[in-house]
Amino acid sequence: MMHHMTSIKVAISGAAGNIGYEFGTIAYCISFLVQPFILTLPFIGCPSFRYALLPLIASGYVFGDNVLVELRLLEIPQALKSLAGVKMELEDCAYPCLSKVVCTTDPLEAFDSADCIVLVGGFPRKKGMARNDLIHANTKIFTEMGAAIDEVASPNVKVLVVANPANTNCLVTLNEATSIPTKNFCALSFLDHQRAKAQIAKRLGVSTARVRNVTIWGNHSETQYPDPLTDGYCIRDDGREVSLASLLKDDVEWVTNDFISTVQNRGKSVIEVRGNSSALSAAMASADCLKTWLVTGTNDGETVSMAIYNDKGYYGIKKGIVFSFPCVCRDGNWYVKEGLDLSDFAREKLAVTEEELVEERLAAEELIVKSRLRSLSTTSLTSSESDVEMTNSTHSGNYLKSRI
Repeated sequence: MMHHMTSIKVAISGAAGNIGYEFGTIAYCISFLVQPFILTLPFIGCPSFRYALLPLIASGYVFGDNVLVELRLLEIPQALKSLAGVKMELEDCAYPCLSKVVCTTDPLEAFDSADCIVLVGGFPRKKGMARNDLIHANTKIFTEMGAAIDEVASPNVKVLVVANPANTNCLVTLNEATSIPTKNFCALSFLDHQRAKAQIAKRLGVSTARVRNVTIWGNHSETQYPDPLTDGYCIRDDGREVSLASLLKDDVEWVTNDFISTVQNRGKSVIEVRGNSSALSAAMASADCLKTWLVTGTNDGETVSMAIYNDKGYYGIKKGIVFSFPCVCRDGNWYVKEGLDLSDFAREKLAVTEEELVEERLAAEELIVKSRLRSLSTTSLTSSESDVEMTNSTHSGNYLKSRI
C-alpha cells in the first residue's frame, strides 16, 4: 500500500556539475512539510560537486521518502546543454521522490516559491588573483542571488551558501534578501567540521561516530580554528563520555599545530593529490548540514559547526559578520551554544579569523557602495529620494551592517 507523500521545491545553482549531481540523494527527509517543497540548487561552475550532490537529494537521504522534491537547477547559458544531460540522467534513475526537474538560467524562475536554496555556483579563484578581487567578483553574483531570493522565494526559505568565500557570500546574500529572517541563512563550515572529526578519530583509533562536539570557529578559510578541546568528547565502548582534552592531554603539540594545519589546508591538499577540488566530501557535508539543520536536528548534548549571521556578538565576536560557531539544531532552526570557556589560545585564534572576516566584509561593502552610487548617477530621483538613497549608500559599512 502506498503512503501519502508531501512535496517540496529545491533550487540549486550551477547544477550541471558533479557536486550537484550527488546532492540529488537529499530529497527524502523533510517529512513534516505539508506544502509542495521546491529545492533550488543554483550550480554555476563546480561540475564535480554538482554531480555528487544531486543523487543525495533525489534519493531521499535528506528530506525523507514521503516527500516529493521539485528540483530547480540554475546554470549559466553556456552550461545549459550539459544541464539537460543531467536532467535526463536524473529522470533515468526513476527516483520515486523526484517529482520534477526544471533547468533554467533565470534566478527568478529558479527561486520562485523555493523552500530551500543551495548556492553552490560562484566565481572561482584564479592563479595570481588577489582575495579582494575574488570577493568583488562574487559580491556581484551574490547581490543578484539575494535580490532574486527576496523577490520571489518562499518567505520561509532556508538558504545554504557553499560557494567560496562562503561566509561573505552568505553575508552579501542575506543583506539583499531583507524580507527573509537572517536565521534562515547558513554558510557551509560543516565540511571543515567533518574533516576535523575524521582527523581526531584517526588519531585516537576510533570511529568518527564516537567523536562529538569538535568545533570550527570563524571563516571557511585557512584562518579557521578547528577546536577539539573546548567542548569535544569521545564516547567509550561502555557509553561513557570522555573529554577530548583529557584524551589528547599528552598530544598537545599535534593538536595545536599539525591538526589545525591539516584541517585548514585540507581542501588545498585534496586538489594537490586529486587534481580537482573536493566534490564527494563537499556534497556529503552539504547534505548532512541540511539534514541536521532542517530535518533531524542534533542529538541531546551534541553540536555541529555552522557559519551563521552573528547578530548577538556571540563570544565577543564582532556583530554583522557570518561566523562559524558550535550550534544546536531543532525544529528547523539553529541556536548557538553559549557559555563555553575558551582558552587564551582559542581566543587568539578566534581573533585572527574574525579580523579576516571583517576585512572581507569591508571589501564587499566597497563594491556595493560603488555600484549603488553608479546606479544613482543614472537614475532620475526627486531631491528627497536622492538624499535618502545617497545617505544610505555612501556611509561605508552601513550597508552590510543594516541587519544587526
